[in-house]
Amino acid sequence: MDHFNIPVFIPHFGCPFQCIFCNQKAISGKTKVPDPNDIGEIIERTASTIDFHNSDVELAFFGGSFTCLEPDKQRKYLEAVQPYIANKRISGVRISTRPDFIDKTILGLLKKYNVRTIELGAQSMDEKVLIASGRGHTVNDIIRSAGLIKKNGFKLGIQTMIGLPEDDTIKSIYTAERVIELQPDCVRIYPVLVLKDTELEKMFLNGTYIPLKIEQAVERVAKVLKRYINNDINVIKVGLHPAEEYKAGGKLIAGPYHPAFREMAMTWIWRKEFESFLLRNNHTLQKNKDITITVPAQQYNFAIGYKAENRNLLKQFFRRVRFAESEKLKKLEFELDYH
Repeated sequence: MDHFNIPVFIPHFGCPFQCIFCNQKAISGKTKVPDPNDIGEIIERTASTIDFHNSDVELAFFGGSFTCLEPDKQRKYLEAVQPYIANKRISGVRISTRPDFIDKTILGLLKKYNVRTIELGAQSMDEKVLIASGRGHTVNDIIRSAGLIKKNGFKLGIQTMIGLPEDDTIKSIYTAERVIELQPDCVRIYPVLVLKDTELEKMFLNGTYIPLKIEQAVERVAKVLKRYINNDINVIKVGLHPAEEYKAGGKLIAGPYHPAFREMAMTWIWRKEFESFLLRNNHTLQKNKDITITVPAQQYNFAIGYKAENRNLLKQFFRRVRFAESEKLKKLEFELDYH
């Protein structure tokens, strides 16, 4: 079944911290905090675009730290979803929150109201990066809350960021390896963008923070993404949603934004796979032959590459290059046929 989230954004509502990168109003495009009474209208407005009978649908409270809200406020939001769960239009609730606002009492409330998935905004597994970013929680908070979430039967999501102050390639890879140890059900990877009206904007303007260039961000994210793929961790998001409002509204000040960011990162991964093959087999390459490269079906477009970059690379070594799909191949496997 296809999975759909019906997003409800609660920007800056409940969170007692202000991370240097955060302007949730810019990210969500919302200025008005939705009231619990608005939930039904949001669901109905989305209903025409979803086949509820053949889809797994969650109501997702994003944009803020849901469990930072007062318990009564959490309850009111969650109660508004329950009629749609009862009539089976929605299968459950997904929330995002901070690692330091998870405990047994909070989880008990969430379970009572059919919350299925809890995404933690971990951002990094390096203490210096967390401090420099104003996160207000520790690595141990992430590990503790992730363990509680899984122990209590919820699905665990982890959100991380690439390119925060004090971050580098080694720390980004280290973060991915520590996240893999937590065995989350899903992961999101966000290259850091400088948004208007944030502390990071001030740092950028005074020269104390330099955002990654798009090429740097693509390579670093690709190295992280490859580790998740090889460890069967489901990466459900890479980069922010391609929305014109970031540019048109003046909310994006700087940083490696690209609407095809995931495709570019996956192109980098496959290019390295092909380059490694070419280096290993340079003495046996049949440059006067055609070649068919069979890849996992879900990787087909990525293997060909963004703007066919990988196909064009291989054309330098073979007369003709053709790609084919296979449902049997997994991860980054590929097979070759010369003809």
